[in-house]
Amino acid sequence: MDITSLREKAKKVEKETLLFFKRIKKSRLRELDDTIHALHEEVFDETDCLACANCCRTLGPRLTDRDIERIGSALRLKPQEVVARYLRVDEDKDYVFKEMPCPFLCADNYCSIYENRPKACREYPHTNRKKFYQIHALTVKNAETCPAVYEILERMKVIND
Repeated sequence: MDITSLREKAKKVEKETLLFFKRIKKSRLRELDDTIHALHEEVFDETDCLACANCCRTLGPRLTDRDIERIGSALRLKPQEVVARYLRVDEDKDYVFKEMPCPFLCADNYCSIYENRPKACREYPHTNRKKFYQIHALTVKNAETCPAVYEILERMKVIND
């Protein structure tokens, strides 16, 4: 999928996708976990994240104190040095990267701190999360950034219509 047109494509089907979730009663939303997890496996088996890395270019994760410690350990820096070099405090008083793309994203789209990456990065795009129904609106938003999420949602609508 062409990453430059992804946001536009996702925006075009956003209302339809939100209506899809609205039509499903809350009790049935819980049943979606098995479906979404199966689709997550299917789509990510077909997806090469290293060919894209759009999430690493555009989404700034919130970093916890534990994330900062882990990054510091990987880089052999004290946590306050990690904060000074790479982070800023955002409007919600959370630590985020000073700039995007992620300072640890390499030219080949590999992450230089992959084993020590922030929790938010480890969990993204959340389509394999338990209780998916609690974050379905976030997933609709993530479809603007992640081609795999877009594909998962499109397949889910076909299966459940």
